[in-house]
Amino acid sequence: MKIGLPKKQKGAAAIEFALVFVIFFAVLYGVLSYSLPLLLMQSFNNATAEAVRRSVAVDPTLAAAAYKTAVESVAQGVLDDKLRWVPKAVAPSLVKTVLYDAGVLTVTVELKSDKLAALMPVLKLGTISVPQLPTTLTAQSSMKF
Repeated sequence: MKIGLPKKQKGAAAIEFALVFVIFFAVLYGVLSYSLPLLLMQSFNNATAEAVRRSVAVDPTLAAAAYKTAVESVAQGVLDDKLRWVPKAVAPSLVKTVLYDAGVLTVTVELKSDKLAALMPVLKLGTISVPQLPTTLTAQSSMKF
């Protein structure tokens, strides 16, 4: 006596697996491919906010030109320190801007999203591409002194 699938059902499990695997893979790839840009954005926001916060500690009794230089160098140092973990394939593409003008310190970190293709390829599913990102990932923090 044979126990198993009827003759009509042979191969049905393989077809079902193939269909479910495509959906599972697409969802898994979506989760993984959006994780890195979100992690980068969180890191950029944290780095810019921390750079502005630490710049407040600069001695305000310095001469205007020296104060500006000190504030900008502290902020740049914090950015360099906080963003040193960024993968080497992306790090040269980071644009870190520190500007102290008229009593306002503005710290910006920017990355063109097409540079992320070096880390993770874009998956094209017909008209849908995963991940679909804005043209630039930008974080900015500012404070008036």
